[in-house]
Amino acid sequence: MSGVQGARAGGWSAAGLGLFLVVAAAPVLAPGAAHAEFRVCNGTQNLVGVAIGYRAKEGWVTEGWWQVPATTCATLIEGELQSRYYYLYAEDAARGGRWTGDVNMCVAENEFKIVGVQDCFARGFQRMGFKEYDTGRQGSWMVQLSDTPGSQEGQN
Repeated sequence: MSGVQGARAGGWSAAGLGLFLVVAAAPVLAPGAAHAEFRVCNGTQNLVGVAIGYRAKEGWVTEGWWQVPATTCATLIEGELQSRYYYLYAEDAARGGRWTGDVNMCVAENEFKIVGVQDCFARGFQRMGFKEYDTGRQGSWMVQLSDTPGSQEGQN
């Protein structure tokens, strides 16, 4: 899986209660940042499983699961981002809550890399709603997951 890094593990259930969708997304503009990447930071007190979707040469691709422990970050894509749009789906391992969106893509229960977003069920996968992130063609991007009500998505 060229360009993809992170601790991934299987066994994530697609069931769960809704969490507050509280996500701050912004280009990574930290002074002295050494390299480009797509990062997800878990601002909750629970382990979160994350899947990402993107457009590649072979078509739409979804990959997962990255395990992101409480109050840590994980790099899902290392290197300069090649697409403008990326899609994210996440689940809280302890409470079963989810961060979702309106773009349907395929996921599997265990570690996966799936090409195509059509006919998820017929191909033995589950279909989940991913949230779209418009990176504006930035080389780096970070998403902050939180379960604090009232926060807004924004760019820093």
